[in-house]
Amino acid sequence: MVRDRLGIKPFYYYPTADGVLFGSEPKAILANPLADKAIDVDGLRELFVVCARPEQAVWAGMRQVQPGTVVTVGREGIRTTEYWSLCTAEHRDDRATTVRTVRELLNDAVARQLISDVPRGVLLSGGLDSSALTALAAARLRETGEQVRSFSIEFRHQEEDFVPDEWRSTLDAPYARAVASHVESAHRNITLDSSALADPAVRGAVVLARDLPSGLGDSDASLYLLFKAIREHSTVALSGESADEVFAGYRWFDAAAEHGLHTFPWLTVLPPEFVQRTRLLDPDLTAALDLATYLADSFADATAEVVRLQGETDLEFRMRRVSHLHITRLLRTLLDRKDRMSMAVGLEVRVPYCDHRLVEYVYNTPWSLKTFDGREKSLLRAATADTLPRAVVDRVKSHYPTTKNLEYTEAIRMQAADLLETPHHPVFQLYDRDAVTKAVDLPADQVLDPDRFDLEQLLDFAIWLDHYHPRLP
Repeated sequence: MVRDRLGIKPFYYYPTADGVLFGSEPKAILANPLADKAIDVDGLRELFVVCARPEQAVWAGMRQVQPGTVVTVGREGIRTTEYWSLCTAEHRDDRATTVRTVRELLNDAVARQLISDVPRGVLLSGGLDSSALTALAAARLRETGEQVRSFSIEFRHQEEDFVPDEWRSTLDAPYARAVASHVESAHRNITLDSSALADPAVRGAVVLARDLPSGLGDSDASLYLLFKAIREHSTVALSGESADEVFAGYRWFDAAAEHGLHTFPWLTVLPPEFVQRTRLLDPDLTAALDLATYLADSFADATAEVVRLQGETDLEFRMRRVSHLHITRLLRTLLDRKDRMSMAVGLEVRVPYCDHRLVEYVYNTPWSLKTFDGREKSLLRAATADTLPRAVVDRVKSHYPTTKNLEYTEAIRMQAADLLETPHHPVFQLYDRDAVTKAVDLPADQVLDPDRFDLEQLLDFAIWLDHYHPRLP
């Protein structure tokens, strides 16, 4: 059993007394009566934290083939051999050479991933990552007389509902349209409404696609619906996934550079209720999980993997560890999400930024070069600026959109209220009924993002428990 270098595609296996069960998703293994539908304690912990140990299969006895490894099963047992890892190496190129090399590697990655005998498209948000891909793909296809297809997403009533915040300061739509016009793509904007996002059938499809309670609120539902709509027009789509992890696109990179690295960097800027998703859990369960210790141990194990370059300054080594954590922890979780949502609707989503040559090169580029213009993703911006409208080049990063519509919040609140009326539902083995009641009693216009997030996660768990009937620890 062999898995790709970055973990783009999932691969699971389950040792048995007489051999091994394997599949690209847990459901393929769980369908066999030899597989025990049980969750161990660490598996349960992983469901309530953010990307601590993505190698965890959650299901007891099940394992993931790790990225860059070969798992061999024989009479003598199971043996794992590593054929690739993210290695430390000296970077000797100057700025101009580095920028030029990034452009060449990205150009080649896009060209390779455009090869297909079925309709292709590009996911376009109007951010730097997806816009650069769209521009490079458009140029490549233009050579053979083809027009690139691009797809973007927005929510109905988005302009009225949108409130700028520290995560999303601008709407995506104007920038996506500007790029589509600039590169002359055949562009489609997919508009989603609250009823579709809140539809229990959609939530169920998402949970079944992931084989786990999603825990990402409406983001998974919108991604699933976007992919489903794209599949009506294309069979293959290119995505900008992983550019932020590879090119240092998140603002918490700067936080780690300034304040040090003491835990997973994405946890340092998230509110506590997003870091440990336990506000509605049974208090005894919360205490038993001891997530703080689990996170600390996971962080220590992860950072111990990083090799320091001889002569590397403390700052450069710290930022190397930050990059390593993103590529080997956070990215794997996002890639798994992308693959599950897309394959559930028959869409193949390819990720040029995960080309291992590009990842290796940028990983070993010093922090001072990655941020030479004082902004996030300096190298990517410099390498692709000539292909894009100036407004897109200068745009501040905006995270994946989430709906702010109160109709959605009210629908989620009412679904949680209905769950409270279900006697003896197994979800209340995990969740505190009184805490859920208090959350449900809040009017929709008083439900803050963390409150809504908690209710969304509750509904995910309810569907998961109803479908899989796992044995809990």
